Amino acid sequence: MSAIEIKGRCLCGAIAYVATVPPTRSMVCHCHTCRRAHSAPFVPWVTFTSSALRFVRGRPIEFRSTPLVIRTFCATCGAPLTYQHDARRAEIDVATCTLDDPDRFPPTHHSWTSHDLAWTPDMASLPKFERFKPSEKP
Repeated sequence: MSAIEIKGRCLCGAIAYVATVPPTRSMVCHCHTCRRAHSAPFVPWVTFTSSALRFVRGRPIEFRSTPLVIRTFCATCGAPLTYQHDARRAEIDVATCTLDDPDRFPPTHHSWTSHDLAWTPDMASLPKFERFKPSEKP
């Protein structure tokens, strides 16, 4: 057993992975391709050495989102999992929120803020509700 095991999975649990070393980087990406791939205004990532990450349940589907980038996702639930750029094949980025404990590796910086949506900087000032807005009860 490794001295460290960082575990994660997709939404449905069909794909699970383990990393055996701490991440080398943790950041939030605002680029238009990450936004579109995740249907989100920005995406937090943790970066591991490729050799330290292994899939222990299931195999994700690969998708070449640009000529230099391979993204993976679960074929069952569609959850995006990883990003790997051909120029840095020794590293793999894992979507932070697929980690079993995403609070463990908070981001240290934002990248590609030149691609920000106009309303992204104002998000911190929006009203906050612990669960849902009272007028929108299910």
